[in-house]
Amino acid sequence: VSDLAHVSCKCHGVSGSCSLKTCWLQLADFRKVGDALKEKYDSAVAMKLNSRGKLVQMHSRFNPPTNHDLVYIEQNPDYCLKNQSTGSLGTVGRLCNKTSEGMDGCELMCCGRGYDQYKAQIVERCHCKFHWCCYVKCKRCTKIVDQ
Repeated sequence: VSDLAHVSCKCHGVSGSCSLKTCWLQLADFRKVGDALKEKYDSAVAMKLNSRGKLVQMHSRFNPPTNHDLVYIEQNPDYCLKNQSTGSLGTVGRLCNKTSEGMDGCELMCCGRGYDQYKAQIVERCHCKFHWCCYVKCKRCTKIVDQ
């Protein structure tokens, strides 16, 4: 996270002159930090303790980790199943996006268990108009969606 930080400065002075300059170290925006951490998490290196108690890489065919890489010695819990000790609720009963190949997609979220499809009627606000002054009036629309 500290590698993403940058120096920010602000000038102070009469009529916009820069007679005094204040600078500070500022973290990158939240999205950039989150993306960087997710990338590190996805490429973390599996390690184990050898007989001398030293961390060694489990799979030596990969490049050894650097000081900037994440390492781990325990596998992730199975997030597909409910687990009281980790606080994971599992994925049973959650809605998934049938057309997505991402984390919200049915193939990944349902963990190979398969999934049920059904049509649902949803009611949402639509045809909204701003009225002067100061409120928005909407109609209610009903549509059928596949879930």
